[in-house]
Amino acid sequence: MSTKKNVLFGTATVAALAVALTACGGSGGTSASGGTWDKDAVVNIGSLYEPQNLDNTAGGGQGVTEALNGNVYEGLFRLTDDGEVEKLLAQDYETGADGLTYTFTLRDGVKFHSGKELTSEDVKYSLEKVLADDSQSARKGNLEVVKDIATPDKRTVKITLSKKSISFVYNLSYVWIINSQAKDLKTTEDGTGPYTLNKWTRGSALSLNRFADYWGDAAANKQVVFHYYKDASALNNALLTNAVDVVTSEQSPDALEQFKSNGAYKVNDGNSTTKLLLAFNDKAKPFTDVKVRRAVSAAIDDKKLLESVWGGYGKQIGSMVPPTDPWYEDLTDVNAYDVTKAKKLLSEAGYAKGFSFTLDTPNYDPHPTAATFIKSQLAKVGITVKINTITSDEWYTKVYKNHDFSATLQEHVNDRDLVWYGNPDFYWGYDNPQVTRWVEQAEEASSTAGQTELLKKVNRQTAEDAASDWLYLYPQIVVANDKLSGYPLNGLNSQFFAYDIKKKG
Repeated sequence: MSTKKNVLFGTATVAALAVALTACGGSGGTSASGGTWDKDAVVNIGSLYEPQNLDNTAGGGQGVTEALNGNVYEGLFRLTDDGEVEKLLAQDYETGADGLTYTFTLRDGVKFHSGKELTSEDVKYSLEKVLADDSQSARKGNLEVVKDIATPDKRTVKITLSKKSISFVYNLSYVWIINSQAKDLKTTEDGTGPYTLNKWTRGSALSLNRFADYWGDAAANKQVVFHYYKDASALNNALLTNAVDVVTSEQSPDALEQFKSNGAYKVNDGNSTTKLLLAFNDKAKPFTDVKVRRAVSAAIDDKKLLESVWGGYGKQIGSMVPPTDPWYEDLTDVNAYDVTKAKKLLSEAGYAKGFSFTLDTPNYDPHPTAATFIKSQLAKVGITVKINTITSDEWYTKVYKNHDFSATLQEHVNDRDLVWYGNPDFYWGYDNPQVTRWVEQAEEASSTAGQTELLKKVNRQTAEDAASDWLYLYPQIVVANDKLSGYPLNGLNSQFFAYDIKKKG
């Protein structure tokens, strides 16, 4: 896929950029690491994140984004691996003088995998699907500013907003454009991307084939297969035995040395946007009290937890904002580890003898390990933790949907998700009217500088309120066979673009 796109705006400056190589014709070409690459190669990708289903508005989870976003489905815009927003299915667009109307012109000649031509009706349908009552899209709330969607002709979409939204185009990069006539998208697909779905064998693998009628540059490989593993050890063994060519996100730092010391592999340390949260239910006692939340945060040694789980990788993070977001500020000192301070705050809150609560914990790594660590840390200040291990589906229903919890562990993968603290109805129940106003004002700001200034205030206030305890920022470690090039390094929002991956013959 060509990298010569028209960049609209960057979300951040990052230290590591993905290698983006343009596919060319013929049977092969020169590989970045020497030798020739095979345009008919099968690239085997190892992952721990199998989709729950194939519909990203129906709780497909992290795995569906990793496998299908940008590969099978495309949006009007896309978020690149280096954090920039580019036009994709939108050939161009104009913004009205009032800042409330956006008119998009679609690319001509784009076909869905079923052969149907892309039209404005498909864009309208896709947006309405994200905004539907039963939608589980992570960006549904951000897109609820959409007031009206008009389709004056087949290649024109006119969207009217209820209020200004400086992030509107950015948020559209999360919306997959699907065939409005498609059925059963939980097990099938009909996108416009460079790959079509070949086969999904639940619990095992999902394969994608190069789409012959793709509107853009052809994928640099003939097929990619996502192989799914239950644990990091099995995933690493697959890489060592050449069952897979690349691991999308390494989850076992202890195993890295065997790859770092072996010239047949390359270990890449990219930039993650994934935060591990101890999320309090701020509407449930005792976490309604900011002193209790601050005490719990201060009682947990985040540095020790990060070291025990990730060794020398990952970063401490004192807020919801990773360093790649424009409004980042290092706030790790706000609720830093301090047992004496934690005990003092508990006493001031009326819990000198501590209290007990249940921690709802997803059953996959690293949550059980983190939960056990948190339990032992909080016991030192008199707090008793009961760990309740649940599945991803149970977590969605119990915690996210019904808000039936006291505290929970969860990773949040998206960038720019600080704004969710401006929504009192979000699952963690944080409700600070000033923060809500700042978030609203930031979204209606007339410039990115104004938006950034306001969201820095939100960042600091949520940290001072200990709205959650942001335990650490995951590393983004991609390990690959040296025969591969062109794979993404940063995996922003869990996406893993496969179309530029080249493999030596």
